[in-house]
Amino acid sequence: MNVDLICIGKLKERYWQEACAEYAKRLSRFHNIKITELKEERLPDKAGLSEEKAVIEAEGKAILRALPEDAFVVALDLRGKSMDSPALAAFLDGLPLRGHNRAAFVIGGSLGLSAAVLQRADLRLSFSAFTFPHQLMRVILLEQLYRACKISAGEKYHK
Repeated sequence: MNVDLICIGKLKERYWQEACAEYAKRLSRFHNIKITELKEERLPDKAGLSEEKAVIEAEGKAILRALPEDAFVVALDLRGKSMDSPALAAFLDGLPLRGHNRAAFVIGGSLGLSAAVLQRADLRLSFSAFTFPHQLMRVILLEQLYRACKISAGEKYHK
């Protein structure tokens, strides 16, 4: 299966880059992984609500352009559905059975995802009620995808 990560912002710190590269390498044994980094829009100092909305909308348009048309879209959203690791494994295993050979996971910027992106999503997924920096969320997502693959393969992975 093809797995796309559509992410707002680049990983600037080496430790985030190395962590993501390690999990992407591990995942490549199970899936074709593609990570697309999109430009994080600048938010002026002391920005008001209208400026924040403009940033969310601009980032949302970029995300929608980057999404593969044939992908089952999973938007990471605080208000989304929660799953444990075995449920994520079962979900991923079931996608090809439902006619989906590509999944696209969307990680928004610091202000979140636009209404248009959330509407386009086939699933809104929450990893926690906590808010994580989008760089850390990318590492968490890649690790959980890898864990799901190990579960599906019946292979041992630390708990």
